[in-house]
Amino acid sequence: MSTYEPDFCPRYHSAVEMIGRRWAGVILRELLHGATRFRQIGAAIPDISDKLLSERLKRFESEGVIERVILPTTPVTIEYRLTEKGRALEAAVRELSIWAETWLPVEEPPAAAS
Repeated sequence: MSTYEPDFCPRYHSAVEMIGRRWAGVILRELLHGATRFRQIGAAIPDISDKLLSERLKRFESEGVIERVILPTTPVTIEYRLTEKGRALEAAVRELSIWAETWLPVEEPPAAAS
C-alpha cells in the first residue's frame, strides 16, 4: 500500500530542491560520513571546484543544515558539522543510496585511446 499523495507539496518541493542542487547531495553524504574540513569534503568529491563547494556549504549553513565551527588553533581550523536538522536527513540519504545501488548502472570510464 502506497502513502503517496498526488497533491503538490511545497515542503517536499523545497526539500528536493535543497538536496538536488548540483553536488549538494554528495556534500551532505560526505558530512554524514564524518568529513568535517573543507579539504576533506573537497578531496572526497572528484571534479568539484572550491568555489562551488564553498557556495554549497554557505547555502547549507544558511538553511540550518550545517554549522561552521571555528576552532582556536594555529592556524585557525574551520570545521563543518551537521546540525540536528542535517543529521535528520541521514535516513533519506541512506535510502537514496540504496536505491541508486540497486537501480542505476555503474558508469564505465571512457576507454583510453590506443
